Amino acid sequence: MEVRGRVMGFVQMSFGAAQILGLPIGLVLANHFGWHAPFWMIATAGIIAGLVIVVYMKPVDAHLRLKNDRNAFQHLVKTLSLSTYQRAFLATTLLATGGYMLMPFGSAFSINNLGITLGQLPLLYGISGLFSIVTGPLLGKASDKFGKFNLFVAGTAVAITMVLLYTNLGVTPLWELIVINVVLFIGITSRMISAMALMTAVPQPQDRGAFMSINSSVQSVAGGIGAYCAGLLIVQTPSGYIEHYNRLGFAVTGSMIIVTFLLYRIDRYLKTVRTA
Repeated sequence: MEVRGRVMGFVQMSFGAAQILGLPIGLVLANHFGWHAPFWMIATAGIIAGLVIVVYMKPVDAHLRLKNDRNAFQHLVKTLSLSTYQRAFLATTLLATGGYMLMPFGSAFSINNLGITLGQLPLLYGISGLFSIVTGPLLGKASDKFGKFNLFVAGTAVAITMVLLYTNLGVTPLWELIVINVVLFIGITSRMISAMALMTAVPQPQDRGAFMSINSSVQSVAGGIGAYCAGLLIVQTPSGYIEHYNRLGFAVTGSMIIVTFLLYRIDRYLKTVRTA
């Protein structure tokens, strides 16, 4: 029975937990102890996580026993050259680019455009993250039951609607903004769970390590590119108000549509391989 979606649902749930514990606590620490405090928290959490991994996690090395005549560099180049893998890398690039176009400026937009106070941000992000924790495993099960691409399309429709609404908002009551953020996060979570479940099924076992390494690197680079491009599209006035934020909504919508076509191709490829 295919349970890849359920696994990705729990992985995505951890991101929601990180948002609940990380962002609000980071804001509280920064407000009370200065901007250095959240970075010390990140370093401490990273050390603890590293120790837990070393002590408790078993190595995933079954793929290393598969015969491979190529050295590491040749294996990397070969992985990069396969068209099926390239589509997955491009999809990851656009997924990350779209997300990171909105995230870096979300707090500034909420405070300066939507009328949310700095003290209300932990509540806003905390409630959104709580819903991510609750819905992550449920959406993972749904992706296995109804089809990963089907869930991705549904999540994309919800996300596009909410992104266009959110990026065109003016001053908004906190409760209304919380509802919008919760629905937006459900759409984004649906997309991430189903997309990752599809893409992790793409590589052959002997290529999985190289594929995931490249995919992770692509995601990091794309995040930086997305944040940089977002900075070119918007303008912050001396008063703090952010102009042209709706341009980010249009750009993210375009990337979501392109990713949908890419994942459609990947989904067809996986179905062909399984029935061959």
